[in-house]
Amino acid sequence: MTYRARIAAGVLAFGISCSFPASAQSVRLIGDFRDWSAYATSEGAGALCFALSKPRDINPIPDGYTEAYLYLTNRPAESIANEFNLVAGYAFAPDSPATVTVSGQSFDLFTENDAAWLLDPAQSGNLASAMRAGSELVIEGTSDKGIKIAQTFSLSGATAASRAIESDC
Repeated sequence: MTYRARIAAGVLAFGISCSFPASAQSVRLIGDFRDWSAYATSEGAGALCFALSKPRDINPIPDGYTEAYLYLTNRPAESIANEFNLVAGYAFAPDSPATVTVSGQSFDLFTENDAAWLLDPAQSGNLASAMRAGSELVIEGTSDKGIKIAQTFSLSGATAASRAIESDC
């Protein structure tokens, strides 16, 4: 399974479990930590834990906007830790890059449809460290209508949520 397909499968599994109460048992809440929550589940390759948050500000709000989520995911069986993923809530312009900025550090993202990932997955640890030390994170991308969108996420609770997924997975 490709990198993007694994992320999409994890996001889909979470979305489905939240939509159908009977299957909600497959995703377990580890805890809520201020503006972040931590969850655990399993997939074919083993345990999967993720921390997530919603933006506290979107400027401007694009036409057709739905909910947005920022994820940090751990997949221990695949030696993946702190995998960064954004579900933006709007479609990005095709082949358009985006950036995430935390405490003056910027990281490049690649986009596809309504999602974004780190362009260089080797930077996952550096981004996670910056998130633990920072107070807010800003993601800037271009919508499919050509409008520059900024989404601001609080990092209050991000450290506790990331520690929770590290200890659970």
